[in-house]
Amino acid sequence: MANSSEKKGGWRTNKWMRAAIPALLLHCSIGTVYCWSIFSQEIADYIGFSKGATEWAFSFAIFFLGMSAAFLGNVVEKDIHKSSLIAAICFAVGMAGTGGFIYYGGLNQGSVLALVGIYLCYGLIMGIGLGTGYLSPVKTLMLWFSDRKGLATGLAVAGFGAAKAIASPIMQWMLGGLGEGGIYKMFLILAVVYFVMMFVGHLLLKKPDDWHEPTNAEEKKSIISVLKTRPIKNYIGIWLMFYINITCGLALISQEKMIVKCIGLAGAIGIISTVSAIFNAGGRLGFSAWGDKMKDRNTIYKMIFIISIVLTALVILTGGIENGAGNVVLTALVLVLIMMVNAGYGGGFSNVPTLLSDHYGMSNISAIHGITLSAWAFAGLSGNQLATWIVNNFGTPEAALNPIGYQMVLYVTIALYIVALILSMVFVRPVKKEEN
Repeated sequence: MANSSEKKGGWRTNKWMRAAIPALLLHCSIGTVYCWSIFSQEIADYIGFSKGATEWAFSFAIFFLGMSAAFLGNVVEKDIHKSSLIAAICFAVGMAGTGGFIYYGGLNQGSVLALVGIYLCYGLIMGIGLGTGYLSPVKTLMLWFSDRKGLATGLAVAGFGAAKAIASPIMQWMLGGLGEGGIYKMFLILAVVYFVMMFVGHLLLKKPDDWHEPTNAEEKKSIISVLKTRPIKNYIGIWLMFYINITCGLALISQEKMIVKCIGLAGAIGIISTVSAIFNAGGRLGFSAWGDKMKDRNTIYKMIFIISIVLTALVILTGGIENGAGNVVLTALVLVLIMMVNAGYGGGFSNVPTLLSDHYGMSNISAIHGITLSAWAFAGLSGNQLATWIVNNFGTPEAALNPIGYQMVLYVTIALYIVALILSMVFVRPVKKEEN
């Protein structure tokens, strides 16, 4: 279908030009939201607030990403050109607005207006751009690459994960190279750069000519009726295991920098952060491409949870975070855990749309995927805060490093991973051929 039309229509009907490249342009732009840790301290210092106060901007961004995807999924379903344009405008306006309020906060140290403005721009407005931008290319990719849906969605979502590795050194260079006020100048410059990238993606993005969206009531069912085509516990299981995987991933990833310091590798934090970002992106592409070869994509989630449980248990039993400094084996074990949790975190994202399409079909996939991303919204609020609360209440929270506290985080994440594994085995049943 798509392949034969490629030969006749040239680049206008080429699946790479109409799906893969625009998806990467969109996701490599919005994925820079994960660069927050690079400049969060600079923002706090520049506007005269604590780092803890500014951290909520990132939590709000992830929350509104998930909620906008949930509520605007139907818009994406009906018109990817409208949704991708909304994404480009909201992301760029939110980024530029963030830069503007940082500038204002620099002139008026301690201004609540500056802080609230950053919450509004980086959290709400950028969050809407993130949600619509994340969803817009996914269904289109699965339609163009119908025989390798996992590989296609993994490629785009890998762009979201790789954005941090690509943009981090650029942002660090800009912060140092733009002189006084480099933090707000960086936001203003990048707002223009990312708008251009996303707008080009918006112009290129197109569904295959031979795909026609259902138009009448018989063809296009409501989301609830689609979900009811399978036992409702099936969808609840998918939502919960997706939520748990993100919560556990964020709980560990948010403490990654301090854990690396605990095992005596403070000087290699930058390198380890880049490598973990590569594992995150690699997990998105690798696990989803692997899923194409499996009869039941849920097997991927079982593998992610089993690997995470085994590695977490080993670090708990050996006290890897507490005893890792100076011990090559334990240090390596902790690093392997960090890398595999990053890979599993990314793989969980890339496999969700294809798992949902296997269970519920393609007609309403954008809307159903959007609702499912609400799990990301709530995990964005719970993952970081859960780990921070544990570290602040166990071990020696008053010390510069609290290895016992970070070790305690693992007890919670392993329990959650076990729950997720049970859900994937009991609630999410394989799709039979006659159900497709």
